Amino acid sequence: MSTRDQARALMMRHHHQVKNRQQSMLSRSAEEIGMDAESIQNHSHIQGKPLGSLRNE
Repeated sequence: MSTRDQARALMMRHHHQVKNRQQSMLSRSAEEIGMDAESIQNHSHIQGKPLGSLRNE
């Protein structure tokens, strides 16, 4: 495995760990305020960009 491939794998693993950690924190927070787990699954993969289906028009 080349150095470039190793760096990419490391960054991808880090990205997934951060994403999983954030999702866990969001799930716990939602549970604390009484939201169901399905409500928090509607998040965008692009930070800061809301899903079109969630827009209030």
